[in-house]
Amino acid sequence: MKKNICIFCSSSDVLDDIYFSTAVSVGKKIAENDDILLFGGANVGMMKKIAQTVKEYKGKLIGIIPQKIKDNNLACKTVDELIVTPDMHSRKAKLEEKADAFIALPGGFGTLEELSEVITLKHLGYHNKPVVILNINGFYNHLLAFYDTLYNENFAKSEYKKYYFVTDNTEDAFYYIENYKAEKAVSKWF
Repeated sequence: MKKNICIFCSSSDVLDDIYFSTAVSVGKKIAENDDILLFGGANVGMMKKIAQTVKEYKGKLIGIIPQKIKDNNLACKTVDELIVTPDMHSRKAKLEEKADAFIALPGGFGTLEELSEVITLKHLGYHNKPVVILNINGFYNHLLAFYDTLYNENFAKSEYKKYYFVTDNTEDAFYYIENYKAEKAVSKWF
C-alpha cells in the first residue's frame, strides 16, 4: 500500500556530500517502494536532491510550501501536487495531516522544530505514525544526548523513546516504517 513519507531535511546547498548521498538513497527507496514523497516543496538543498531522485526513479511528489517561500521563487517545479499554505504553521499542519510516516534527515532549525512537533503530537495522542530519526554521520548525536538528559533529569519519561526510531541506515528506516506497530500512548506524565 502506498504511503506518504514525510521528509524533514535541510534546504542548504552547501552541505557535505554524505548528506546529499543520503537524500539520494532515501529518494530512491521511496520511489522503489511506490510510496509518495511528502516534503516542504522547496527546490533547494537536500529537499531538491531527494525530489530529483524520486522523479528520476519515476516516483510521485507532493510539496507543501508557504506562500512567502513560493513568492521567493523557491518552489519545486517537478512536483505532482503543490499545496500552498498561508504560513509555516499551516504547512506543518498539512504535512502532519497527509503523512503516513515521518523521517527526519539532517537539517537546521526548521527540521528540529518539525521533528520535535511530531514527537510531541505522538506523545499527546494526536497521531500514532512512525517517526524515524536518520542519524547520518552522527548528525543527531548531540540531540539524542540531550534527549537522554531530559529522561535522566525527569523532564520526560524514558518510555517516550518508543515514540521514535533512530538509525543511521536508510534500509533500517524503511523496514521500521513497513513493519510499524502502533505504540500504546503513555497515559500520564510524572
